[in-house]
Amino acid sequence: MINESALLESKTLRSSVLDRTDVLDRVKALSLLPDGTHVTTAMVAAYFEVGLTAISSLVHDHREELEASGYRVLTGSELTSFKELSGIQSRTRSLALLSRRTILNIAMLLRDSEVARQVRVYLLDMEYLARTQPVENSAPTEFPGLDDRIDRRITHILGKTVVPMFNALIETSGEHRAELIALRTGVQRIERRLHQHHTRLKRLEGIRDDRPTIGVMAAMDAMNGRAFERHVAKLLIRDGCTNVVVQGGHGDRGVDIIGLTADGRRLVVQCKRFAPYLNITSPEVQKFIGAAKVLYSADVALYVATCPFTPEALSIATEAGITAVHRGVLEEWSTGEPLRILE
Repeated sequence: MINESALLESKTLRSSVLDRTDVLDRVKALSLLPDGTHVTTAMVAAYFEVGLTAISSLVHDHREELEASGYRVLTGSELTSFKELSGIQSRTRSLALLSRRTILNIAMLLRDSEVARQVRVYLLDMEYLARTQPVENSAPTEFPGLDDRIDRRITHILGKTVVPMFNALIETSGEHRAELIALRTGVQRIERRLHQHHTRLKRLEGIRDDRPTIGVMAAMDAMNGRAFERHVAKLLIRDGCTNVVVQGGHGDRGVDIIGLTADGRRLVVQCKRFAPYLNITSPEVQKFIGAAKVLYSADVALYVATCPFTPEALSIATEAGITAVHRGVLEEWSTGEPLRILE
């Protein structure tokens, strides 16, 4: 199972998922140049909500990898032609262009960006679901009981076939014995390197203790509103809440779930299953404050969403005593981490 650390560390793993560029739009709307294909470095910085220096530094450190995924710098006549075709008005003598594959590549390298982290999480969720779907009519492995990786197959062939063949030739050869021994040594060196490569990939793809359930957010994104409310209700019950009632729908007066915490405090919950690139805004939080505090006199009020909150919405929620359970907190809560407000 691939984890987030593996994407940050392994160029091979990053290359294997570069075609999943659809996750970019699922996390946040991506603006493109008039050609509908490329973006500039400044546009990438805006998408990931980081400074231009951060992107420029990353390009400098990983230039070769990013060029392989579509990064290029236009100059001279090529730049002139691109400006004419795309309608860009600029006096610059060079222009760096990045494709959607390059942007996804950057998301798998950029550590200090919450948007990049969300892209990696969503990418891993999608990859996990794809890997765990049953495959019909799958061909049996050539070596039963052996890991289906190509490196493991080659290692098996070298160790079980090629090396023994050299051993037999060396025993019966006189004139070319030295050359055969040298060739056998080279094959054994390759066998050892492949084994080391396989061991490292296994370590990188190992299950991390701090990410016990990859795929949970993708599963929630696939739910309808009612199913999401029931999911949140189950989490509340898991954490000791009682008298939990899902009442979302017409006439719910702005509250989807009511109940009592384990210590008897009155609890109300608003659930919003929004696309991850959207935001909960301050008017939505203010509306919930009125329902929670005035209509229900709640002691504990949770606003649970599958997307982020705007800074203003978070500020208003904090001032009013509303607990904002955004996408990151929701993922942790769903995978076993209890909400402190319920304790």
